[in-house]
This record gives sequence, structure tokens and C-alpha cells, in this order.
Amino acid sequence: MVLDFTQNGISVIFEVTEEKKLRLKEFSLGKNPTEEKNLKWCSAVEVHLSGENQDDHHGAKHTGSSGFFSLLYEGHEYYENEHGNKLEISLCDSKMRTTLHYQFYKGLPAVRTWTTVKNISDEVIGLEYVSSFAYTGLGMEEPHVLIPHNTWKSEANWKDYRLEDLGLEHNNPFSMKRISASNTGMWSCKEYLPMAAYYDKTSTLMWQIENNGSWQWEISDIDNMFYLRLSGPTEQENQWYKELKPQECFESVKACLTFGEDFNAALEAMTRYRRIIIENNETNQKMPVIFNDYMHCLWADPTTEKVLPVVDKAAEAGADYYCMDAGWYADGTWWETVGEWLPQEKRFPNGINEVFDYIRSKNMVPGIWLELEVMGIGCPLAKEFEDECFFMRHGKRVIDHGRYQLDFRNPKVRAFTTSIVDRVVQEYGVGYIKTDFNVDAGVGTEVDADSFGDGLLENNRAYLSWVDEIRAKYPDLILEGCSSGGLRMDYAHMCKHQLLSVSDQEEWYETGRIAAAIPTGVLPEQSLVWACPRAENDPDEVAFNLVSAMLQRVNLSGEITQLNEEQFALVKEGVACYKKIRDEIAEGIPFYPLGVPDYADKVSCLGMKQKDCIRLALWCAKDAQSITVPVAGKSVKVLYPSNTSVKVQMQKQGIGVEFAKGFTTVVLEVEV
Repeated sequence: MVLDFTQNGISVIFEVTEEKKLRLKEFSLGKNPTEEKNLKWCSAVEVHLSGENQDDHHGAKHTGSSGFFSLLYEGHEYYENEHGNKLEISLCDSKMRTTLHYQFYKGLPAVRTWTTVKNISDEVIGLEYVSSFAYTGLGMEEPHVLIPHNTWKSEANWKDYRLEDLGLEHNNPFSMKRISASNTGMWSCKEYLPMAAYYDKTSTLMWQIENNGSWQWEISDIDNMFYLRLSGPTEQENQWYKELKPQECFESVKACLTFGEDFNAALEAMTRYRRIIIENNETNQKMPVIFNDYMHCLWADPTTEKVLPVVDKAAEAGADYYCMDAGWYADGTWWETVGEWLPQEKRFPNGINEVFDYIRSKNMVPGIWLELEVMGIGCPLAKEFEDECFFMRHGKRVIDHGRYQLDFRNPKVRAFTTSIVDRVVQEYGVGYIKTDFNVDAGVGTEVDADSFGDGLLENNRAYLSWVDEIRAKYPDLILEGCSSGGLRMDYAHMCKHQLLSVSDQEEWYETGRIAAAIPTGVLPEQSLVWACPRAENDPDEVAFNLVSAMLQRVNLSGEITQLNEEQFALVKEGVACYKKIRDEIAEGIPFYPLGVPDYADKVSCLGMKQKDCIRLALWCAKDAQSITVPVAGKSVKVLYPSNTSVKVQMQKQGIGVEFAKGFTTVVLEVEV
């Protein structure tokens, strides 16, 4: 029996064999199968159970599980909902009922997938791996994989590999080799973004895994075919194991897959999908300009005396919000003592509200920095909180970089952290909270958990449910997510936070290259990019800072009180220019006319397709450059900076851009 759910340009075809085994025959862009496959190996799901025979010569690969052998097709439901069509396929054996979920979206080549497993036996069953998506039969015409490496101050660093370059040679029907990326711990993006793309001559498949913790994906071969597996935490990679009691259910993390003829088309589909799932609010939809007094400004050392002059300049520059960053709660060293979140009297002799009242008097909304998921080992409250309030392993509290990790499954933890938010909102009147997270508590916790990884996953989900409670209580509050910059750029976390600090990069000349690539992983209306002009910058370098944020979200800071008249005029011009175009950013579609950005590029280019025009941000690295950007249009003009040495001309082949010297940049608007 063939089940054909082809739609939105995607061929999604299942086959049910005579033995009632379900096989995903085709999952591709706009084509029907051209070659016969051995459908035996084309399972649509992988579930590893403890004590089960993983009947495959597999090595570390996640193949040969119940999805291949014991699970049989039981039935399916296919219905329309608010987003499009929803498919639920039920598979069953003597132990479990497994349901595959495929959510389609109207007019969009995107599918969100996940798996639920229910124990229908009378005994406890142990889960070691549950796929969020499984498909065998990827295109094989010169296949490549694009992997976004990610780390502190070097985010969204995409690299293009042939499969052979990573050791996956197609010289045998199958191998033990796999291409695998995974994350273990609270920082979901400390080595990679939880996404990637696979392409060959015919199309590009892009995916993202939506979990604010551990995850894993792999590509390998089986029976002369390449396959893809996506999942949340696993026992093998992440020390995750889950015991299901009779009638108990487990839901995997969600994933999304999009298609396009090339990378830009697949990214467009992913961008449109992300806009469907994010939970924004009206205050953030106005795209306010944020000033944060950390980077190259007060460096986590705010006092009334220091803050007030900065507030004056932030208001003059055109900021809408002013966020006081770290240090407001500490007298001297603060790293290992955080956790009480009370203002330090020496810093604010007349009380912290004096500062916030002054911010409001300048027609800005005050904000504050918090790091609520941790408590310093030197915090007095740490002795008052029971061990079960924290991550525990081997009977000891987990300590990372002088901090304990709070467990958001614990009612005392949730009540305490809610009380902190209540205080800063109700007593200080803040409308913006920067929620930071600067440690990684590792594999998880043993408290009320079947495994360390089980405790981690349940905590991560509990934290997001707590964020939901805060959002419901304070619907106008803007929440910025930050994790030492961009170390939690996943769409479980980002669904719940209106903004995301995408990097802690301190050097303006490095920020441009990061900013160019960030819209691959984060919506431009969510990605908060530092613009930190310094007194030592020449005019081109001041503009460089502003351009990095111009097509996304402005996180203004820097030595703003030390700038001369010419430098400050460039800041004001940049903010004013941004305010003219900011309403359109949330509808823009990012694309890369010069290819997926690479840190070695001499010129980085981010394009944004708007309703009536195309905008381009270009950053020139060290030396003078002349390039042609292959974008067609009727005319082109410079948006910012108005007084620039960059020469621009419309040509037959595209837009000619001449940078007279290095470290210069420009924002262009192309009439189409």
C-alpha cells in the first residue's frame, strides 16, 4: 500500500509492505522516485529499547532498531489544522505504540517532525534512542554537507564538505563511518548550531533540531544509500536513558526540515517557518533600539554616577530601551556570589530606582540583566536551598565555573526565580530583562531522573514552561536570551525569547563576519547584534559597528560618552537610518548572493529581500577590494553611511562595489 502525502513541492511517500512494515519511500523536493530502493532499510523511525537486538552491522550508527523490524503499521490520521495539514502515523508492536508526527505548512516546503512512544505493555521499557526524523535515500549526485560550527565569539561559522572529505567514501554498500554532530549539556550550541544542510546537484535539504540542551544528527550509508537521522538526547552520545512505565508516554524533541533548489531557497523556507513558531509580543514587534551598557562601556561596573551620563548619550543617540547589564548586585568580585539579585547600596546610594526613574525621564524603557538559572557557590542562599534544588551527580552538587545549576522542576526554584522577576518588574519598573547563562552543567542531574540526560531534558523543558508562566504574567515584557553570546541559538529556546544576543565578540572588525552569517540560524528580527563604537575608531570604523546590526537588531553600546562630534553624528545617523527600515526587517528574507559566508571571505555580504526592494550589507576585510554582487535591479543607492568612500554602480552583471580601503562597509538599497 502506498501512502502519498506530496504537497508544497515536497514528495512525501510512504509504503506499507505486505508484512505491515512502514517505509519512507521518498522525502525529496518535487520529484518522484527515479531508482528502485531496497525498502527494507528505509525505515521512517528508529527506537532503541534496552535489551533489544539492534539487528544491523552498525557500529555507532543509529540503525537496525524497532523501526525496522518489530513496529508494524496500525493506521494513520490526516487532517487540516491552523498551520496546514497534519499527518499522524501509528505503529505498534507488543511493547509500544509509536506515533510519527508530520506537520505541513500552507504553501511552504517545510515539515516539522517528532515522535511519541507509549508503553502499552505491563512492564517497564527502557528507551535509549528515539528519532525525531529518519529517512534513507538522500540524493547522491556529488553530495555535500554544510555544517555550522559555533562557539563563543565565533558563531555561525559554516563549512562546506564533500562527504568524502569527512571520510564517508561510497565504495561499499555500507560502512561503519558516519558524519555526526551532537551537543551534550545546557549550552545547545557550544560547538555547532543544531542545524545543517545537505545538498547535491538536484536540491538542498536543511534541518534544525529544536532542543535547548542535548541533541544529535548523523549521515551515513546503508545498502548503497545515504541516510539522515535527527534526534534529541541519546544514551550513546548524551547519557540519556528513559524508563517508560506501563501506559506512560514520551515525546521526542521536535525538528524541522525544509527544501529548496539551493541553500538560499531552503533558508527562505526555514526563515518563514521560524516566523510561524516564534511567540512574539506587541512591544517587541515595534523593533525598539536597545542600548546595553556592557560591551566597551561600563563592563559590568554600573554605579549611579557612571550610568547617568551614559543614559543621556543613549537617549540622544535614539535608543528606545536602556538595559543595565551585570554587576549591579555586587560589591567587588561577583562571579561566585550571584544568586540573591539585590542591588548593591554602594553602587546606588539613593537606591537603584533613581537610575531607572532617570531612564524613564529620557523616554526610554529600563531593562536589567539577570542570570536566574544559576546560583554562585559563595551565595548565602546556596546554604538555605536543599540539594534537590540543584543539579546533582554521584550525590554531589554539580559545580561549573563557581556556579551551581538550579533545577527548574523544583517548585522552590520556580517560586524563587519568579519572585526575582516580580521584584524587578513591579518594584523597579523594568520592561526588559536580559536573561544570561554563562556556565554549562554538563550531562545532567540524577535527581528524580532515570539518567543524567533524562534529568537534563526534563529540566530544560521545565525551564521553558517557567518562561511561559513569566510571559503570561507580564505580556509586555521583552525577554532577551543570552548564553555567553550565541551558545543557545536553538528554536526551543528562541521560541520563548523575543530577542537573542548572538555573540559576545568584542572586536568590531570580527563582528561583521559573524553578523553576516547569523540569519542562517536566527531570525533577523530576533538577532541582537552589538554595535560598539569606540573613541579610537575612525569614521569608517564607527560605521562598521552600526552596519553589523543594521539589517537585524541593534544592541548599541561602546564608548558612547567619549566619542567626538563626528563619531557621534555617525552613530545618530545609523540609528535614524535603522528606524526608517526596522518595520520591514521582520518581513525580510535573508540570502547570500556571494555564497554562504566564510570567515576567510575578503568581502562578506548579507542580502535581505524586502517587499519592494533588496537591501545589502557589505563588510570589507583588511584590504581594498572591488567586487560585483550578482543582484539585479533598476537602481542602487547607499543607505548608510551617507558620507562613504565606497563606490557603487549598477552593472549588467549586478552591482559593482569598490572599497578604497579595508575595514569599510556599506548598506545598499536596490530598487527591483
